[in-house]
Amino acid sequence: MKRVSLSVLGGVVGLLFFLPLLWVVTNSLRPGSETFANLSPLSWQTFLELRPTPTNYASLLDSAIGRATLNSILVSAATVVLGLAVCASAAFGLAAFEFRGRGLLFGVVVLSFLVPFDAIAIPLSTMFRDWHLTNTFAGLVLPGIGNGMAIFLLRQFFLGIPAELVEAGRLDGLGWFGVFRWIYLPLSKPALIGAGLMLFLFQWQAYVWPLLIGTDAKHILGPVALSNLQGQNFTDYGLVFAGAVVLTVIPLVVIAGFQRYFVQSVSSTGLK
Repeated sequence: MKRVSLSVLGGVVGLLFFLPLLWVVTNSLRPGSETFANLSPLSWQTFLELRPTPTNYASLLDSAIGRATLNSILVSAATVVLGLAVCASAAFGLAAFEFRGRGLLFGVVVLSFLVPFDAIAIPLSTMFRDWHLTNTFAGLVLPGIGNGMAIFLLRQFFLGIPAELVEAGRLDGLGWFGVFRWIYLPLSKPALIGAGLMLFLFQWQAYVWPLLIGTDAKHILGPVALSNLQGQNFTDYGLVFAGAVVLTVIPLVVIAGFQRYFVQSVSSTGLK
């Protein structure tokens, strides 16, 4: 009986989370003038559209959000590749080497992801302007490649790699880079994928930093372009909801594809 009650409760909670998403998807298939037509009173027509139209999605191709979405994909992919190289190297140094101050340095890494990025975004943007990195893809990517949470995750996973494998590699003539390349990285694919997903989501959903750095049409990112669809005097909510669906589906597909690796990486963190 208790299990049935928990299952029913879980289903109700899941439905409460699903209904707003269904409403957004449904209204993205309606003209903007009909967005709130069936909102009061609530009925099945509020969440279902029997005559869907792709007009809003077609209009996205003529708006800035189309190019902005491609920019977001490019910036997020670059952040994942460069970020994994930086974070994995830092995690390897913190896991494989004994040196004075290692614990203190690791504490600084942990502290870095406890500080909200938005708290340092404005002074950091001033620094980037002095470096002439405004309206450049480099300026958009650089703050995301050194992620303290990704370093923490990878370092904890690296600590679980048997020391005997490292000693055997060293006896076979591998240098430390060889140990990192041929022992640590192949054994850490789940952790690397999990860290890569963190870097991807951090960059994909960023709003304040792209708003400060990517201000021209060539470097605008998806969240900023989506907010720009809301005009001062008129807002086409059908177009806004269509843009929101597009920006949600892309990371959803990525997460669904790598979900099992992410769960495995998190569950393995801190075993040693």
